Amino acid sequence: MSSISSIPVVALVGRPNVGKSALFNRLIGDDTAIVSEEAGTTRDRHFARCEWQGRAFWLVDTGGLVEDSDLPMDVAIKRQVQQAIAEADLMLLTLDAKAGLHPSDARIVDMLRNSRKPWLIVANKVDDPKSTDYFEFFNLGAGDVVPVSAANGKNSGDLLDQIIEKLPEHAEEPGPEVLRVAVIGRPNVGKSSFINRLLGEDRLVVSDVAGTTRDSIDTPFTYHQRPFIFVDTAGLRRQSKIDDGVEFYSSLRTRRAIERSDICILMIDAVEGLHNQDLKIATMAWDSGRGMIIVVNKWDLKEKDDKTAAKFEKECVEKAPYLKWVPFLFTSAITGQRVTKVLDLLLEVEAERNKRITTSEVNDALQELLARRQPPQAAGHEVKLNFATQVETAPPAIVVLGNHPALVQEHYIRYLHNGFRERWGFTGNPLRVLMRQKGGRNE
Repeated sequence: MSSISSIPVVALVGRPNVGKSALFNRLIGDDTAIVSEEAGTTRDRHFARCEWQGRAFWLVDTGGLVEDSDLPMDVAIKRQVQQAIAEADLMLLTLDAKAGLHPSDARIVDMLRNSRKPWLIVANKVDDPKSTDYFEFFNLGAGDVVPVSAANGKNSGDLLDQIIEKLPEHAEEPGPEVLRVAVIGRPNVGKSSFINRLLGEDRLVVSDVAGTTRDSIDTPFTYHQRPFIFVDTAGLRRQSKIDDGVEFYSSLRTRRAIERSDICILMIDAVEGLHNQDLKIATMAWDSGRGMIIVVNKWDLKEKDDKTAAKFEKECVEKAPYLKWVPFLFTSAITGQRVTKVLDLLLEVEAERNKRITTSEVNDALQELLARRQPPQAAGHEVKLNFATQVETAPPAIVVLGNHPALVQEHYIRYLHNGFRERWGFTGNPLRVLMRQKGGRNE
């Protein structure tokens, strides 16, 4: 396990049509946000990961804020922006230098001041470096103003420098002896109740009131002298069903929780079964190399016989074959049934995650698999596999060297993967099987 640091969130806020989406696209170097001349195009928020000077952060684009409007869309956007401010570590108040100051700009400044978080004024549409259009923004009394042009990219590097300067210090998490666990899943599957039952006290707020998710608190816990940290528990708290933007922020929090963890507990609802959204979250964790345990919660509410659990597991594996390698636990956070068993499972998955197989054992396995079934030959090329070795743990990765790695078909790589799995398990962890050119070059 390596030391993992939390990636901060930077939110763009401001009135409609000041160029937030264009600035978002300029800073991330992509066109993922919809940019339109029509005010109010960005209704939800978009986010993307940025890197500058070796620092990473999430950049969040928000809808335009219209003060004193009772229109349902404007009210919804205001709620979303308030949520963006609650989530962010740094805000960028984006103003239109050509349009000048607007009365609602001062009200947004008040919102930002009340947040007691760092923020910057960004004067957009300053296409000419000699322009003084933005000087009136100094009247807001918020310190320096950074002039930029999202349209032509002027000063975007300076803005990124300022962002990095204002971000919270690069805080490293405790050392590798701590196992970081994220409990992930859709809203209202019982994540907070599960953690509270596990910890034996109400350390997470379980509420249907919007705003209970604001503080990000990692929860330490010790089991058999082994320190755990339940990662980013704010993102695990139950969201208001009514509050706009829940899906967006659930997605952002889930990504952050996954990247700060070693093992993810994916919680699904026993009565509702495995949803597409559950699969999306599971695949996000699996593809990013995290260990995984599936906890099927609310098992007490499920009508069942002695075959129900096996049938449930089989149906999940049919939807996503990689779940064959993931342990399932059937629990009830309300009654406490089997909840504490997850701790032993976490230790097992961690041991599998860090398991190292000797090169001679990996080669013996490769030779047996080759003797059973040779790789399909490609037209005009004899495909040979010569050697295999485990190159990584956490998650495990095995490299197979051959003369034409690019010609080894996907189904044969799966055959090798399954053969290695049958021998060594690596339960609860993705196993990467990488084909490489003998002698070090890929082909």
